[in-house]
Amino acid sequence: MGTTDTIIRLEGVGMRWDSRVALENISFEINKGDFVAITGPNGGGKTTLLRIILKLLRPTAGSVSYYDNSVVTERLDIGYLPQKNMIDSRFPIDVRQVISSGLLAVKSIDETERQARVDHMLGVVGLSELQRNSIGELSGGQLQRALLGRALISRPSVIVLDEPLSYIDKRFEGHIYEILSSLEKSTTILLVSHEITTIASMANRHLIVDRTVHECSAAHHYAARTPCDD
Repeated sequence: MGTTDTIIRLEGVGMRWDSRVALENISFEINKGDFVAITGPNGGGKTTLLRIILKLLRPTAGSVSYYDNSVVTERLDIGYLPQKNMIDSRFPIDVRQVISSGLLAVKSIDETERQARVDHMLGVVGLSELQRNSIGELSGGQLQRALLGRALISRPSVIVLDEPLSYIDKRFEGHIYEILSSLEKSTTILLVSHEITTIASMANRHLIVDRTVHECSAAHHYAARTPCDD
């Protein structure tokens, strides 16, 4: 059982693809309000780990448990920004619809509130003028911003961001830091990024994923490709 602060627990998690070991023997807990910065080499298993945490992928060993006030629960309120290359830009949907889709599971608000939230989020991610453009008409950075808006609009308790800085220009990159800083302190954030220098100063935990997971207690180790020597 987790503590009252534990919301996600991994125990002995492993993942194999045929004979290849992607992840092995990973155990750690994520607590309410944690900002976890995740880095590691390409092919080290970062995205696979995120998909297992999200229960989009079943591990071949171990388990992932969600908690609500120390009680096991089947689901958490999670906003997810996947890598851009997982999105089919030919899908016939416009920017407003993409962002609005983040509210599909929210039944507690009426249509007026729903549209007000979409309008607000369009402004937050700087896409108000492009709201009726199809996603196929967007640049890589604009699509990334639309997907960020979708992940944030429901005001989830957990936000999972997989390479959120991909394709984003430097000007808007700074705005992403401001958006994350403005979230409530109780919001739990898991963020994977190679460009993790600024993120490191915001995060309270730093994980290096390279088939296994090593947690660094010092921020200056965030970019290491090998276990840090705290």
